[in-house]
Parts: sequence; structure tokens; C-alpha cells
Amino acid sequence: MTTETEIVKNHTPASFAQLEQATAELRPPFAVVDLGALRANAERMAARAGGKPIRLASKSLRCRTLIEDVLRTPGYHGIMAFTLPEALWLARTTDESLGDILVAYPCADVASLRELAADERAAARIAVMADSVEHLDLIAAAAQAASADGPQVRVCLDLDASLRLLGGRIHLGMRRSPMHDPAAAGALARAVLDRPRLRLVGVMSYEGQIAGLADNQPGSPLMRAGVRLMQRLSTQELRIRRAAAVRAVQEVAPLEFVNGGGTGSLESTSSESAVTELGAGSGIYAPRLFDHYRAFDPLPAAYFALTVVRRPAPRHVTVLGGGWIASGPAGADRLPTPVWPQGLGLVGTEGAGEVQTPLVGEAADRLRLGDRVWFRHAKAGELCERVDRLHLVEGDRIVGEAPTYRGEGHAFL
Repeated sequence: MTTETEIVKNHTPASFAQLEQATAELRPPFAVVDLGALRANAERMAARAGGKPIRLASKSLRCRTLIEDVLRTPGYHGIMAFTLPEALWLARTTDESLGDILVAYPCADVASLRELAADERAAARIAVMADSVEHLDLIAAAAQAASADGPQVRVCLDLDASLRLLGGRIHLGMRRSPMHDPAAAGALARAVLDRPRLRLVGVMSYEGQIAGLADNQPGSPLMRAGVRLMQRLSTQELRIRRAAAVRAVQEVAPLEFVNGGGTGSLESTSSESAVTELGAGSGIYAPRLFDHYRAFDPLPAAYFALTVVRRPAPRHVTVLGGGWIASGPAGADRLPTPVWPQGLGLVGTEGAGEVQTPLVGEAADRLRLGDRVWFRHAKAGELCERVDRLHLVEGDRIVGEAPTYRGEGHAFL
């Protein structure tokens, strides 16, 4: 097996000097993807998956060209989409050999559900998410309205993966699905079979409190210890409960897949016998929120560059734009981070602004109007909502451009 050191050696990431050279003729704001880092990250994630296939989360890339590129990497198969309209588009524009498409979030878009149910090719490739009888009724009614004798709609059940303690009085993790225990999973599986236009194909559960929460954050040692303890408890509890839920569902109907995990939990989730595939994507671009994990150390692969337009005071410069804030709980960790030149930081009283972003630090005195400052986004695919293309860099050369979803005229959320 190729080691992580060998993978990185085979895919050398670009330096900032090389990025500057490669993009010298571009006019900011623009975004680049370092293909050396991206491919190293993809291979390292596959190695961490322990031989189980990774279903690629399209939300984390939002670029059809790169989605297809990663899916051709050994160890990847299938797409985890975030909306049904996106899944319908991907089903019609991507190679079927790259795998089926799972919509990871429930859909209440009746028009799209009817479109799915009327399209045999799309219905054969796409599975939609459900976590309640209400979802099943909505999907079944849309399918019946689309055509009385059309294809069955493939359905996946969403098992809530959060850790609940003290009889549910303590809830650690995302509030996703109301289906939390094995009995509820079995009951919902039987409800799928009661609706002839639906076909049960999978179970999914995403343990965000493990996969999406860094366990080696700088700062309080007590906080780090608390996160690690919670993650150990949650991993142990979910391993048992997920296996029981899958057994309860399989007593009702055979399953094509059981999906679990995320970028931050590939090792632990892949070791569960009940899980047949993993879901991940953020580690491909390796945004800033994935900098502090003990189990892995991804290479930053996506950046954006802004132009210096003011020098308001010693040790201060201002760049045009920059308010590219990540989703989630409002806080400093959702702000973009200036990473080159080194020695710059956001101004605490202003943060990152939509039109201008002031920066402070010793490096500011070396910058002149028109110089660039390079940033990293806090999250992965959200960067692509700000640009219509990604400039693809290898070493000191731009080797191509890839349109983002926005660049192809789509705004799915």
C-alpha cells in the first residue's frame, strides 16, 4: 500500500511563490485549486477509508469537473448530492460509471420529485432521503402525480447519529433526523414497503460531532480533552446502535448500501462492519476548519486572492472584498484567513467585509497598492458560490479552468 509520505511526494503541492507566478496575469478576486494538493488529499482519504468506497460529497466541491476527476481516483464511487435539482442535473451530465447519486438531505420540492419519478434513467440512479412517514407520503404522492405506472423512487433512511445522554436531556451532535433508535428505523422501513411507488435501498447516518469537529484545536487543554472524551463515547455508542438499526431495516428489506462517516471519521467509521461505504468531501479542498485533527493532516488545496487597495496606517492594509463567511454558528472560526504574505490577520473590530477587509500585521508595511493577499476559506465548497471558475494550478503553471456550479448557471441553495 502506498504510504501517505509517498502520496504527498507523488503530488507535490505548489508554494505561494509558484501560485503567484502561475496567476500573475489574473485579476483578483479569483480562486485557485492546487491539483497537486487536491490529488494527494484524495488519495490519502482513500487510504484512510480502509478499503471501503467513499461516496463523494458534491457540496464540498461544487465543481463538476473536479467531482468527476476525484471520482476517477481508486477508492471513490458515487455522489452524495445536497439537493434533488442538483442530483437531477448531475445524473444527466456525469458519467454513469462514476456511480449512483444519493441526495443526503430530505426534499420537499414537489416539482423535482415529480420530475424524478417521470424519468426512468434518473430514478434508476438517484436515491432520495427520508426520516419520517411524512417524507414518504410526500414522495409517494409526487410519484403518483407524475405517472400512475412510472418507475419506483429509490429511498434512503436517515438515522440520527447524535449522542444522547441522560434519557435525551443532553444532545451532542447535529439535530438531523427524528429516527434515532433501531425500532424507529425498522418501523420506517416497513412504511416504505407499504408504498408501492417507493423502494428502500439504503441507510445513512452522519456523525457530525465526530467527523466535523476537530479534536486538536489550539487553546484550552480542558476543551480538547472534553471533545476527545465525547467523541470516544459517541463512537462506541453509535457503533452499537447503527449496527442494530441496520439489522432492523434488513429484516424488512435488503439494502444496497449503508453510508456513514465524514472526512474527520474515516478510520473509525470504516471499521464498523455494518457500514458498507463512507461519505466525505471536505478533505479534498482541506479548508481551514480541517486544520486541527490528530488522525490526519490534509494539504490546503483551495485559495482565493484579493487586491490591496488602501494603506490606511502603519502595519495596516485594506483589500477589496473578502467577506466570504462560512455557514454554521457565527464566530471567528467562520471567517476567511489571510495566509500569504505571512504575518497578516483580520482586524477584530471589523472582520471580513463584503466590499473591503482591513488587515493588520508587520507584513502590511511591505505591501503596495495592487499587491495580492491570499486567503483560505473556513469551509470547503462554499468558496465556489463566490466565483464562476476555479483556476487549476500545477506547480507554477495554470493548466486549466473548471467552472463552478455558479459558473454553469446553477444556484442550488
